[in-house]
Amino acid sequence: MRKRIAILIELLAISTSLPCFAQQNDELPSAPEAIAYFTLGSSMQVAPGGDVREILTRQQAEELALKNNPRISVAALLALAQKQVVRETRSAELPSLYGNATAVGAEEASRLSSGALSASRLLNHIGVGIQLSQLVTDFGHTHNLVASSSLQAEAAEQSAEATREDIELTADLAFYSALEAQATLRVAQSTVSERQSVGDQIDALTASKLKSTLDQSFAQANLSQAKLLVLDSQNRADAAMAALIDILGSTTDHHYHLVDDVALPSAIAPSAEAVVSLALQQRPDLKAQQLAHDADVHFSKAQHEQLLPTISASGVIGSTPVGSSTYFDQNWYGAGGVNVSIPIFNGFKFHAEASEADLRAKASDEQSRQLIDRIVRDVRTAWLAANTAQQRMSVTAQLLKQANMAVELAQTRYQLGLSSIVELSQAQLQQTQAQIADANARFEYEADLATLRFQSGSQP
Repeated sequence: MRKRIAILIELLAISTSLPCFAQQNDELPSAPEAIAYFTLGSSMQVAPGGDVREILTRQQAEELALKNNPRISVAALLALAQKQVVRETRSAELPSLYGNATAVGAEEASRLSSGALSASRLLNHIGVGIQLSQLVTDFGHTHNLVASSSLQAEAAEQSAEATREDIELTADLAFYSALEAQATLRVAQSTVSERQSVGDQIDALTASKLKSTLDQSFAQANLSQAKLLVLDSQNRADAAMAALIDILGSTTDHHYHLVDDVALPSAIAPSAEAVVSLALQQRPDLKAQQLAHDADVHFSKAQHEQLLPTISASGVIGSTPVGSSTYFDQNWYGAGGVNVSIPIFNGFKFHAEASEADLRAKASDEQSRQLIDRIVRDVRTAWLAANTAQQRMSVTAQLLKQANMAVELAQTRYQLGLSSIVELSQAQLQQTQAQIADANARFEYEADLATLRFQSGSQP
């Protein structure tokens, strides 16, 4: 009897020294607490290994991505190039002015007997002059080409804006993915520390013949599982950081300490239909597609107008200070005229080009409809995901609370010899899973909110 009482007293003494999993979980910083821990007013943070790492917020990640990512430069340069196409097309409406200087040495008064020159008589002379040509009207052909190019330039600008928003979303998702991976790594490291402590104490009890080697084996297996979790979590954290560095437009292996917003995430819209309506008004890729369709319509009109006449005016004036003149003594010359070009037949080329433009305009209209359908689907899917993630945060918090209570009870029962190590191991596993789910729930919700903002076209 005395031996049993002594064993019970020893177990109670050990219970006071065993770590309380619920209390240790409270000591483990949650996502907002970790944010406060990392935002200590300094732009640098000392990592556990002693290396100094730069703090990075979501807004800073977006700014770096927009500044350094090559996709931004490509989209901007393509938009600028499309503006030059507008100038190229509009040049057909403006006058063309050329200057000429000509010197000819010839057999005096000889004539060409072959070839096709306007003047076959050859004279020794030197002449200078200018030529001017101006389109009078082509009945809307050039005007519609200019309108089509202008709309294409506006579409390119909207495409560049869509690229910017896509880069911002990609940076946000990479940022939250890295935060989630780091939170999982912290939970895994805490789990190793807790199970190492429990394992050491069970080893001591086993050496004192108070616990069996089965309990010791289970404790060692639990510790090994926790170490494997750390390895996997470390790998995911490093991979997530590499993806973030890539979207930031950097090639250096730079590890940041990521800092989330201290404020709680904003609530989502009450219904998906409100977000759909907003997306159909604001999405830059939809605007770009609609502008491209309008450009195709103007181009189709221009192709039809190729069948109409073209009226142009031209003039020339100059001087021949050195040369022969048979009929006149003055050494200047000048002429002007109007030309009307009427297309009669060119193998149905203009008809085919007009039909092709019509078909492409109809195809771009169908592409706009297709894009609208996809936007509506994506917005609704994003809204459902964000709504689920919002509810998931409260569920995971409740799950963690229950898991902590279960570990406390399992710990007490095991210390009193009322349960086996299997029950305690199961409770520990459930607690670890609940800790990971709770730590990641906020970041998943923020990532889903970023996706919903992108889908609605209201990316900040």
